[in-house]
Amino acid sequence: MDFAQQVLLVQIGGTMMKKIKAMFATVLVVGVLFCLGAPKALGAGGEVLRIALDAADITDLHPHFAHTTQDRGVVHLMFTGLVRYKTGDIGKFEPDLAESWDVSEDGRTWTFHLRRGVMVHPWKDNPGYELTSEDVVYSFKSAADSKRSAWAAEYAGMTFEAVDPYTVRITLEKPLSELLFLPKVADYAGGLIIPKKPAEELGEGFRTHPVGTGPFIFKKYFPKEKIVTVLNEKFYRGVPKLAGVEVFFMSDLSSRKFGLQSKELDVIEGPPSQPWVEEMKALPGVEVDIFGPGESGVLHFNLTKKPFDDIRVRRAVGYCLSRDEVATAIGKAIAAPVYSEIPQPQPGWITRELAELRGRQDGKDYLYKFDREKARKLLAEAGFPKGLTTEIYLTERGEYQMPMQNVVAQLREGGINVKLNVVDHATYHHNIRADMNPIVLYNCWRPTADVRLTYFTHSDSIVVTGKKPNTNFSHIGAVDADGDGKVDSVDYLIEAARELLDAQGQKALWHEAQFKLLDWCVAYPLFIKKFTFARQKYVEWGYDLQSTLILSPQINELTSITK
Repeated sequence: MDFAQQVLLVQIGGTMMKKIKAMFATVLVVGVLFCLGAPKALGAGGEVLRIALDAADITDLHPHFAHTTQDRGVVHLMFTGLVRYKTGDIGKFEPDLAESWDVSEDGRTWTFHLRRGVMVHPWKDNPGYELTSEDVVYSFKSAADSKRSAWAAEYAGMTFEAVDPYTVRITLEKPLSELLFLPKVADYAGGLIIPKKPAEELGEGFRTHPVGTGPFIFKKYFPKEKIVTVLNEKFYRGVPKLAGVEVFFMSDLSSRKFGLQSKELDVIEGPPSQPWVEEMKALPGVEVDIFGPGESGVLHFNLTKKPFDDIRVRRAVGYCLSRDEVATAIGKAIAAPVYSEIPQPQPGWITRELAELRGRQDGKDYLYKFDREKARKLLAEAGFPKGLTTEIYLTERGEYQMPMQNVVAQLREGGINVKLNVVDHATYHHNIRADMNPIVLYNCWRPTADVRLTYFTHSDSIVVTGKKPNTNFSHIGAVDADGDGKVDSVDYLIEAARELLDAQGQKALWHEAQFKLLDWCVAYPLFIKKFTFARQKYVEWGYDLQSTLILSPQINELTSITK
């Protein structure tokens, strides 16, 4: 019996246990545990690490399209960038495929000097080849093409040139500060380098058979089960200590816990739950990792769907909610309230104190301090004296379920009833991007304030109808948000900040944009939460895990199993 079959038994058992007495449930679990053997013996060069993520399946393995947590957790095993966020602490950048880089005095020309001897993974009958500037230029041109990338907007106004086999020149129409430019060429999203030859040869097949330059090589994809990778013996930073990595997709928490306890899994993703963290810490031989930078959760209101086109209804939602209660429900060691679209500690974030100070100056409540009486009054003014009912889609992922269940309970107390239709994570992303929700809960981290504001609040990014559709679920920039009969937008503030090289000036404009968004109640910032994973003590990351950009522990050439 393989592990997938064992998990299926556990899931079936989980359903049965809800219907039979506790005594029989205990017997069933003990029986299943007894039938499990020890982890399989593995080949030379280390052992295979098995990690289970909270998801039913992947959505895409092409790094320029991969956008869900599980996608990114997989693609970072296989792809690298010109520069990288420092492993374990993403507050700094380090050289990676590029050994060094220079920038012109006017800030418009960036020149990258490539590391020599970087080998592209083998694929099909091709043994691989040395990565050169031709591959890098191809990758960035692909990232800049909206037909071949979900991140094309990030590379608008850039030209890419192979100066020689080991030198790449990127020229910008307008200069960018280092704060905004380096994340575009780092190991995240469009900055991950896709080699030219396999990308062209595999075409659409590249999205389920990725070929990169990372520490692990793609071997096989089992739909709705797992991804299998093997070590890259030619990895330019050294041969990985692991023989490979298997990434399992398990949306059922009990199955993940069972796999960890039986040692069929080495690492599992946990929910944003304080009790779960304490439960895992109590298990023998298990360590719990809690790390950042943290995903911020924001409720985005769809201003094209009634009754959320009415600012009074949106503000009523805000006054119904206690951010502190949501954070407490998630876990005080895991989550904290946030008060702006840009979360702490990213440059451009708004503290509670700043929001209160600016509110006193402007005579406005940017915090929407918890007040259900005010919420009911606003609903009555909007024509809903008896409250209202709405319906939304929600992913099955625990990181969404936990906070949203608390939000729904709080809203109910204020007369707003929200019915949740739970779907798998990939379907959820499809539905919200198809403009199907009146309210969207979106948990994410983005590399800069510019990216965050552009994707969620610029008119070009409006879902479905924008020039470059992305995650502007509110439709701000194309609708009247405050009811004065005029279209409201923060496009000009985002664009003005982008053109500045002065960090303080950029922050001031980002603040201004966010205060307008808060005043219009386009979205309601809720919380920022850290990530929780449990692992066997014999798993060593190989670095100090403080923060990672991929929202899960970064498994690289340094990661090992020591047993």
